Amino acid sequence: MSNEHIVWHDSSITKNEYQQKNNHKSGIIWLTGLSGSGKSTIANAAARELFEQGYQVTVLDGDNVRHGLNKDLGFSDDDRKENIRRIGEVAKLFVEQGTIVITAFISPFQEDRRIVRQLVEAGEFHEVFVKCDLNVCEERDPKGLYKKARNGEIPFFTGIDSPYEEPAAPELVLDTGELSREESKQRLVDYVKEKAK
Repeated sequence: MSNEHIVWHDSSITKNEYQQKNNHKSGIIWLTGLSGSGKSTIANAAARELFEQGYQVTVLDGDNVRHGLNKDLGFSDDDRKENIRRIGEVAKLFVEQGTIVITAFISPFQEDRRIVRQLVEAGEFHEVFVKCDLNVCEERDPKGLYKKARNGEIPFFTGIDSPYEEPAAPELVLDTGELSREESKQRLVDYVKEKAK
């Protein structure tokens, strides 16, 4: 399908105006890590605290997005790339509206995360590596997914039979094998507040 007849319409409200009204900068806080590392838990806890302190914040969660926007995608490498591409575009829309977007996606490929970083202005994408050893994630296994993957019930499962590429230079590392949920959440909140000034 050709885009030649599709014209971009600028918003009557600029990103800068949204940010001034919100009294903080917007940006993407991109949590990446293995299933069971704590991404969703930390993202939602941090968002709650930031919201209660007056920040315009939202969470985009991998499982939730696959119930709607990305329900047509599977878990092949191509589908995973498309999943992240779509999320990146949605996150960018929130950034343009002056919102802090905390995403919680495995997002296993460095290249896909790099592409999302390039969608927004310099300093608006913050990669947060939610680090946790595979064996700890398997012990936690809150959804029973590792057990199913080990039994061959879930093909292409990240960390088992599909690779996870750790971030080379993330802006923040949260080692959830060492830090408590509260410590991880607080480090993320402190980081976001500093960057949103």
